[in-house]
Amino acid sequence: MPHRAWAVAAVTFVTIVGAAAFRSLPGLLIDPLHQEFHWSRGTIGLAVSVNLALYGLTAPFAAALMDRFGIRRIVAAALVVISLGSGLTVWMNAAWQLVLCWGLLVGLGTGSMALAFAATVTNRWFTARRGLVTGILTAASASGQLIFLPVLSWLVEHHGWRPAAVTVTLASFAVVPFVWLLLRDHPADVGLRPYGAPAFVPKPPPLPGAGRRALAVLASAVRTGPFWLLAGSFAICGASTNGLVQTHFVPAAHDHGMPVTTAASLLAVIGLFDVAGTIASGWFTDRFDARRLLALYYAFRGISLLFLPVLLGPAVHPPMLFFIIFYGLDWVATVPPTLALCREHYGEDSAIVFGWVLASHQVGAALVAYLGGAARDTFGSYDVVWYGAGALCAAAALMALVIRRGRSAPAPA
Repeated sequence: MPHRAWAVAAVTFVTIVGAAAFRSLPGLLIDPLHQEFHWSRGTIGLAVSVNLALYGLTAPFAAALMDRFGIRRIVAAALVVISLGSGLTVWMNAAWQLVLCWGLLVGLGTGSMALAFAATVTNRWFTARRGLVTGILTAASASGQLIFLPVLSWLVEHHGWRPAAVTVTLASFAVVPFVWLLLRDHPADVGLRPYGAPAFVPKPPPLPGAGRRALAVLASAVRTGPFWLLAGSFAICGASTNGLVQTHFVPAAHDHGMPVTTAASLLAVIGLFDVAGTIASGWFTDRFDARRLLALYYAFRGISLLFLPVLLGPAVHPPMLFFIIFYGLDWVATVPPTLALCREHYGEDSAIVFGWVLASHQVGAALVAYLGGAARDTFGSYDVVWYGAGALCAAAALMALVIRRGRSAPAPA
């Protein structure tokens, strides 16, 4: 009989898929909101940037709150907040309301559902196969994109953006019962040892002062060199994925005459290959030097982005499909080795440290979500942003190579 840890991982996967429904929406709404409300793309990008920044900045506090109040309570509450924020956008008529609902509420909710949630589940329930499980749970976000992007793009094109927002609301809320009934905080709650552990592990007592603990872990981590290299490279990761491609690929392709539904379908295909790439990355992380893996991932991503401006056009040609497949395999393949390096250097605090590293990822994403829209308003195209992101990825590859090995690093294969 399979270990209960795999059932918990499955519920976590479905939960992240539900939360990812909203993350499929922003890039589809830039043009409709611009046309209906006459807001600039920079203004809309600001709301997206607030969402992305809070998605990251909430994560370390959410990881600490899970230690205090339990995974199930925090995740269920986060899903309700996501539903509330996306549902309220239906009645907005001013830009500040977009920032409040789309930026603040959904940013806080998705931040509590961020990859620190996956890290907490993996750390508690698994001793063996952590890299593989991290890859699978990371791929859940891409799976949500794969499932919802074609549906949402069709709704936006044929019925407007409001039905799409309502769909996201219902999808997020529908996951709440699964979380409450099936998710458990720790293997000891059901009398089991973590998967692969040689002995039973008692459930640790709740840790008070979640906010203080998150800040204390940060204060300790910032005094170490690996933290800055991991945070800096992961900021570039966020800038070149969530901030740039997820937010601006659809409007950029539409600028070149590509139909919105076609561009959204290409993003969904990126999500399909991201699932394979991230799970494979988790498998590689269990076996190879995480620093070298990161350097390869960032270098390949940068090269692909440098070619994108010449590939965009009104129709989908084989070179564009090659970019989609290549980029999709690399989308969040960086997560398993980054989390592994956090474990090597920070041990029991690794989930919270990873939450802060993820915060840098989202700050990078937030800056480019805004700057990408501002660049489109200023230059009339996104080309300068693609080239800039390619150069940043080269810098991230170099940063990954100079991270020193941790004391608990596994022997390289």
